[in-house]
Order: sequence, then structure tokens, then C-alpha cells
Amino acid sequence: MTDSLLDALVDICGPDFARPARSVDQVGGRRAGYVAVPATGRAAAATLRLAAERGLSVRARGSGSKIDWGTPPAGLDIIVDTGRLNGMWNHHGPTAVVAAGTPVSAVQAALALQGRRLAVDPPSPTATIGGMLAVNEAGPLAHRFGSPADQTQAVTYAEASGAEWESDGEDGRPGIAEIEGVITSAVLRIHPLPSARRWVGRAVTTPAGVAELVEQAVAQDLEPSAIEVDLPGVAEGTVAVLLEGDAESVTGRSAKLVQVWGAEAVLAEEGPPWWGRYPFGSGDVAVRISVRPEGLRPVTYALRDLCGAPVPLRGSAGLGVVHAVLPSGLPARRVTEIVGGVEQVLLARGGKIVLVSAPEGLATQLEMAEPRDLF
Repeated sequence: MTDSLLDALVDICGPDFARPARSVDQVGGRRAGYVAVPATGRAAAATLRLAAERGLSVRARGSGSKIDWGTPPAGLDIIVDTGRLNGMWNHHGPTAVVAAGTPVSAVQAALALQGRRLAVDPPSPTATIGGMLAVNEAGPLAHRFGSPADQTQAVTYAEASGAEWESDGEDGRPGIAEIEGVITSAVLRIHPLPSARRWVGRAVTTPAGVAELVEQAVAQDLEPSAIEVDLPGVAEGTVAVLLEGDAESVTGRSAKLVQVWGAEAVLAEEGPPWWGRYPFGSGDVAVRISVRPEGLRPVTYALRDLCGAPVPLRGSAGLGVVHAVLPSGLPARRVTEIVGGVEQVLLARGGKIVLVSAPEGLATQLEMAEPRDLF
């Protein structure tokens, strides 16, 4: 790295928005050389072009909540921070255009003043629009509304060529999963904010019990917004269903589910503490399992057998997409064996398992998920 590179980044981003990296500017334990904070899509594209011309490696960063997911980079010359790509416009119709660096929570707060929302709830509390879309980070609401990618009408992104492109999925441009560059803005669908929300939960201890409760809930035709499960491993877990809509409808549907689930069912106006949160932290080995809902039971039992004990598991039981935490301290070879064993069970069920997160020393030895694997 040379001062000429920093000068070039300053010319693109401005004197206060390009700097040498600090100790916190890391990905997978590797410290970057410089941080660039472009204010426009054109500036982001110019930064990528500069890096490409000099053969430098680049990683985009929003809030950084998921920046360590996947394979650690072999090199890291420049972090492109999207913090100045912030704002929302054209949001009075059925869609909104949102800049990539805008926190999802800020968009929701602004839309709530109009009685509307994005029907997304990424588990990362600080997630930005760009970060959410880059890995298609879906929360409980995906059960009813689909993943963030499903709700995206178009995406604008910057490429290493120095150009900005818009992808709407109909003109031959790549979809979000195939984008090689930095997302700069997106056109997202807007939905009415429901006037009432109720959660119905019931305790559960086994994967078989989870399957039974989910089947009962689905059979009632309740139009749930989400059906989630939390199995802590050795402790008692919970299946919870979110019902949304007008007050009368929500009251009737929730009462119906309480009746079906029996006296142990709990009705609440707020979700349980674990709702919409990952079961893993940065030091855990975490996998994402995707399979048809009816396949979760055998896959969960297989994972338990391969690990030698129940493992923490949480996610969308109604969709069959969950995250599980493998036992700590396992060597890379053993992690690979467990993942391979689960893959064999998933093969006949059309599902998949990918490694999402692992400690930095271990991640380099494993076949970690690429962003496209999360779509």
C-alpha cells in the first residue's frame, strides 16, 4: 500500500472519508489496509474500479453484523463502508427505494409513521439493507412474505468496471445471488402495518413434538405470519406462532390455536425473548439447514446422533429453515464429518446444510458458505 492509493481514495470519497484501517477494521481476523466511505453509487463504483486496476482485494461493510460469515478473505486491501449510502425515497406508493447503508430499523421506524412497513425482520439487530440483501438474511416473517430477495423489485449495484447497474430480474442482469460488486440501493415492496399482533407459544422438548405442534398449527388454516421453534438442546424449548391482522381476526385465530394446543398454550402480545434472533455467536460453529418442513424431524435427530448430544437449534419450523450450533472445541475434520453426515440425510429430502459461521482459526480449514449458498 502507498500514500498514492490513499490520495486516490480521498479524491473519490473526500478527505474525511478515506483513511488507513484501524484495528477494528477486520474480516475474519484479517486487518484491512484502508477504509473508503463513498457517498454515492458512482463513488462506490469508482472505488471498485480503482481497486481492480491495482489488483487489490475489496470487501463491502454495512454495520458489520455478518461480515465474518463464510470463508475468511485471503487478502483484504480495502473495506468499502456503505454508511454514507443512506436514505429512503419514492416511498409513498407500493415500493420504496432505499440506499444500501440504511439500517433496516431506521426504514421501519420511518414507514411506521405512515402505518406501513417492510415485511422483513433480519435477526441481526443492526442489519443494513445492503447487508441483509447480500446474504438474503430472512427472519420469522419470511414464512408469510418470503425472503428479502423475494420482496426486492430491483437492485442497483456497483461493479469493478466502474459502472452502476440495475438488476430487476427481467433484463438478463444477474440476480442478487450472482452480483459481483457492492449493492448501492434497492427497490423494496411495502406492506400495511398490522393493527394487531399475537403470539401463541407452547413448550416442547423433542423434534417429534415440534413436528406435531407445527402440523396442528398448519392444519387450522390460520394464515400465520411466522411459525418459529427454539430448541436450546438440553433444556425445554418452544414452538411459537405469530398471528397478525385486524384485532377481531387476530383474536379469533389466536383463540382457535390456543384451543387446539390445549391448556399448556400461552397467548402473549410480545414475542418470546429468543424470537427473531440467532442461536449462535461469533465464537460458535453454526450451520444453516434448509429442508421441507416435514424433513426437519429426521434431520434434527440425525444431527443429534452425529454430535452425540442435542444441539441448540432455532428458526422457521414452518419453512424448514433453521440454524444449529455444533459442540464447541471440535476439530475441522470432525465438523466436516458432521456436516457430511447431515448432507446424506438431506440428500433424499431435497435439502441442504451450509456452514455459516466459525471461529476465525477454524473457518480457514472448513468449506464455509458463500453468499450465493444462502439464497
